[in-house]
Amino acid sequence: MSNMIPRKIFFTKGIGTHKSQLGSFENALRDAGIAKYNLVEVSSIFPPYAEIVDREEGLSELKPGQILFLVIARNSSNELSRLITASVGLAIPRNRTMYGYLSEHHSYGETAESAGKFAESLAAEMLASTMGLDSYLETDKETGKFKLNDAILLTNNITASAVVKGVNEWTTVIAAAVMII
Repeated sequence: MSNMIPRKIFFTKGIGTHKSQLGSFENALRDAGIAKYNLVEVSSIFPPYAEIVDREEGLSELKPGQILFLVIARNSSNELSRLITASVGLAIPRNRTMYGYLSEHHSYGETAESAGKFAESLAAEMLASTMGLDSYLETDKETGKFKLNDAILLTNNITASAVVKGVNEWTTVIAAAVMII
């Protein structure tokens, strides 16, 4: 266990409802496909050389009860008609020997698109600042993605959003970057 650097990462999201906050969180984990694992939250580093895989490929490598490290954003509410979001942003440098960043953002009353862009910009800003280039961060007019004098290879986000619809019911949204060692 001396070298636990993730080799693959997949992104997932989920929405859950229940009469209890914990039950709604469990249902959001089920919707995201990660309820049957032991989850350990970690901070925001995207490891050098880690490969991004789709959710199905990532889940196919896991066993029930396995310990999973993940960056997770979550939000819950039982306020009727409340809009909630949870988003994980990503920024990877072009030089893959360097690490990238994952960011978590959760908000109320913010659209999924707005929350996702904010999470993405947070990750890009953190990456830019470690490279000493934060003043060079800009948005590509065609794609809307962030770029840094060609030093950023990729920015992206995964975002879950929902409106609380049930009286006396909790709604939870989650977004996660799941790491496979």
